Amino acid sequence: MKLHELSPAEGSKKDVKRIGRGPASGQGKTAGKGHKGQKARAGRGPRPGFEGGQMPLQRRVPKRGFNNIFAKEIAIVNIADLEERFEDGAVVDAAALIEAGLVKKELDGIKVLAHGELTKKLTVKVNAYSEAAKAKIEAAGGTAEVI
Repeated sequence: MKLHELSPAEGSKKDVKRIGRGPASGQGKTAGKGHKGQKARAGRGPRPGFEGGQMPLQRRVPKRGFNNIFAKEIAIVNIADLEERFEDGAVVDAAALIEAGLVKKELDGIKVLAHGELTKKLTVKVNAYSEAAKAKIEAAGGTAEVI
């Protein structure tokens, strides 16, 4: 095979639609733009959201809520996740959670919640616990340390 013998795959190339080139094309005369008006003219139409001078929707609807720039973003982990990912006697900290794939990154802290059951004795070292989660960890014989 040589370069001059190469051709595109069948059906991958399509001829451009030539509008405004006579009545036989089916796109002659007004070239599919209808008659006159702003949308028939050359160049762009009005900007997105423009309603012809009427007060646009995004200005008619009231503003609502706010974005708290001081909010802390905390990664959460459930007891059930610890049960299935860690062996008995393991030390669970931020690095171990990231390595296990339970947390993508540490963010502003990690909190353990109580969903699920725990039977393994784990040493858990994170920023926060729900009361029920702390009770479940200690009931299983593990320790819940706040860092």
